[in-house]
Amino acid sequence: MTDESHTSPRRALITGASLGIGEAFARRLAADGWDLILVARDAGRLDATAAHLADRYDRRMETISADLSTDDGCSVVERRLAAEPPVEMLVNNAGSSLNTPFVRSAVEDEVQLLRLNVQAVLRLTHAALGPMVRRGKGAVINVSSVAGFGVPMPGSTYSASKAWVTNFSESIGQSVAPLGVRVMALCPGYTRTGYHERAGINMSRTPGWMWLRADDVVDEGLRDLRKGKLVSVPSWKYKLAVAGLRHAPRRLLRGVSRDTRGRVARGGD
Repeated sequence: MTDESHTSPRRALITGASLGIGEAFARRLAADGWDLILVARDAGRLDATAAHLADRYDRRMETISADLSTDDGCSVVERRLAAEPPVEMLVNNAGSSLNTPFVRSAVEDEVQLLRLNVQAVLRLTHAALGPMVRRGKGAVINVSSVAGFGVPMPGSTYSASKAWVTNFSESIGQSVAPLGVRVMALCPGYTRTGYHERAGINMSRTPGWMWLRADDVVDEGLRDLRKGKLVSVPSWKYKLAVAGLRHAPRRLLRGVSRDTRGRVARGGD
């Protein structure tokens, strides 16, 4: 997707673009010659990221400060996806998790998580696909997680939300592929993004070999997109893990998930 010749600059819109995997996507696509529309809640960090990328890669940057867990935040991004110049790639990276068991969390927080992890992905994907299908080209990458593959995390709606993102992306990807448009779920495992430290989540028990680099996740994701894959699981170790999860007995999976009680799996949002 990133090595095709174009007569005019390509544009990608990236949500959650000021940190982690979103920022890694921004760096990689800017280096590949894309103009970018960067979306995040923190306007100051967002503007700093855009200024750095514009200076380093000499690409055009637009910024949209928006909270995608709100209707107003989604609406402003939807309007940009429908406007000109067109967006040829959407990366739905923004997402959140809760470091609180379901029975002790506020229902408002749970709803906000679903609005960001599920509803925003649905709305922005829908907004992007209409123009892409009319043009007969374009791509959507929805950042999901290996947490969505068969492991019900005790008391967490995060893994359930990511299971939805993966299933949704694979389903929609099949329907639009004959129309020249690609939709893919990117499902990384534990990725060093700084999120866990900011959220106060203790990940000291997670072995070092399980961690991925955000840049490597992006590189493999873009390679899989070019190959036409509907689901991308970066790193051979997580590919093996997912293959095992898909065939393991549910009783065993529940036992494994109980051993991780109190920890939040986050796939690089």
